[in-house]
Amino acid sequence: MDSPQPGMESGEQINDEEVKSVIEVMAASGKYWHDWDKLKGMLSFHLKQVLSDYPEAKMTIEQQQSCLEESLPELVKRLDDALNSFVEGPPFTLQRLCEILLDARNIYSKLSKLALALEKNLLVTSTLTISSDPYTIQHAATEAETETETKGSPIESNGVEPIASAGDADEVMAEAEAEVEDVMTVDMDTIEAIVRSSEAADTTPTSDS
Repeated sequence: MDSPQPGMESGEQINDEEVKSVIEVMAASGKYWHDWDKLKGMLSFHLKQVLSDYPEAKMTIEQQQSCLEESLPELVKRLDDALNSFVEGPPFTLQRLCEILLDARNIYSKLSKLALALEKNLLVTSTLTISSDPYTIQHAATEAETETETKGSPIESNGVEPIASAGDADEVMAEAEAEVEDVMTVDMDTIEAIVRSSEAADTTPTSDS
């Protein structure tokens, strides 16, 4: 029987789906809400799953040392120790770390490249503090929606109505229609004058050559 993960009580089972959903929220928000020791156990559990999912995990120890310069058990221990070295809270690179763990195979085709990326995100010293915001699996999406809603329409955002009211708009439309009618009247007068001049020219006798 496997020994309990760091931060997990003896006999407490880690639910893979729960772990993944927690990591997804952290990847989307960059924040964390759980007790760090328990969360550390979840990350350690998922980290080991991701590393063992690579083809290199099925190689012999000699082959692993050839392409990784260390065996897979040594690599897993090294990265897990780096994760567990954070005592007060997770590294400030937590969001990127979670993004990598969620989509490792699509981001890094080789285990050696994944190991370098994980190591880079674990070799930091600054840590995050636990979030006081309400925890929700849709946290990131909710924040984006709230930001959009606060902008609102001109009336909602500042309480001031647009300058032109409905009555003003009707008045403007009436003025515009009157201007169009005036232009049309002028054009008709001009056309009639041209027609009359043309008719007068036709009736004027011309001298024989």
